[in-house]
Amino acid sequence: MKEKLSANPLRKMKEFRDKKVIQALLREIEARASTLSTPVKIMEVCGTHTMTIHRYGLKNLLLEAGVEMLSGPGCPVCITPNEFHEAAIDLVTRRADFILTTFGDMTRVPTRIGSIQTTVPAQGSRVKIVYSPEEALEIARKNPDKDIVFFGVGFETTIPGIAMTVKEADEDRLTNYSILSAFWIIPPPLKAIVKDKDIAVQGFLYPGHVSVIIGKEPYQFIAEEYGIAGAITGFEPSDILLSVSSILGQIGGGQAVVANEYTRVVKPSGNPRARALMEEMLEAKDAHWRGLGLIPQSGLKLKKRYADYDAENKYGLSIKAGSGDLPGCRCGDVLKGRIGPPDCPLYGDQCTPDSPYGPCMVSFEGACLAHYKYSFRGT
Repeated sequence: MKEKLSANPLRKMKEFRDKKVIQALLREIEARASTLSTPVKIMEVCGTHTMTIHRYGLKNLLLEAGVEMLSGPGCPVCITPNEFHEAAIDLVTRRADFILTTFGDMTRVPTRIGSIQTTVPAQGSRVKIVYSPEEALEIARKNPDKDIVFFGVGFETTIPGIAMTVKEADEDRLTNYSILSAFWIIPPPLKAIVKDKDIAVQGFLYPGHVSVIIGKEPYQFIAEEYGIAGAITGFEPSDILLSVSSILGQIGGGQAVVANEYTRVVKPSGNPRARALMEEMLEAKDAHWRGLGLIPQSGLKLKKRYADYDAENKYGLSIKAGSGDLPGCRCGDVLKGRIGPPDCPLYGDQCTPDSPYGPCMVSFEGACLAHYKYSFRGT
């Protein structure tokens, strides 16, 4: 099946959803899983993979074939602790002539002091939803009498674009622009998951978008040090199934590697220019993840050279861990793969897409939203 799917990288997208191909892959997966102790637990790290798995009903199909899929911490909105949102709320409610810009789903995350969406800004201040960090920078250019902060959250996929706006602002000497950064890098939390014996993951579906930037090398330690199989994968049903089959083949053969099953997009070295930009402007820091706690060197912050564009530094913010999830919310356990969305007592009752109680029900990449949205497909 691998040869059939990868021979022509320009094949039409519909061929990646071909029913015959999907059925053949499922048979292959079932055959490989039948030789192993089942169900085999595989974690999809990326939230977009979670959405694909639920949208196409793959979760139950894979479980029937002997593979249990676990959702991981691959939703940046979800893993950003509440204290970041509370700091953003504090900025826009206490400072006049201030514009807080951010992505739409960030405004709906509930905290103990409300959400950005429901907050009442100070006089002359407002919240503005944007679709790109560049749009936030343009707002700063057009409003020189106001302070503009972009509340930027993301993994390696979006971090370079946000960092570039800081570089442009510095070159243009645009002093009214800064970023409140919630930057997370994917490989470190995977170690925390691997070391949690309660989860016992046997394989990882590595994120396609992140891997476009970082390549495959940053995941090597998981295969080499922990002997856990993995595959970088795309976002179509056949991509997912091809990579699951690859992982099962590695487990059956007793040789864990980082397979790149998304070669039509991901290069072994990733994107050198994006990585160079991050290296130039950012440095690693210890960071708190919702559900995973403090993980060494798992976050990024602007280097001292760009401190004037760091909202945390510019406005003297004190972002300390401790806010935690709202009482009863188990989003953190969902992000770690300890429970599935329906195992949370609030799911579908007190917590729905129209009235989310936790970020996993807010974001498009959230496991709870994906499960709720596509539950009619038996997932």
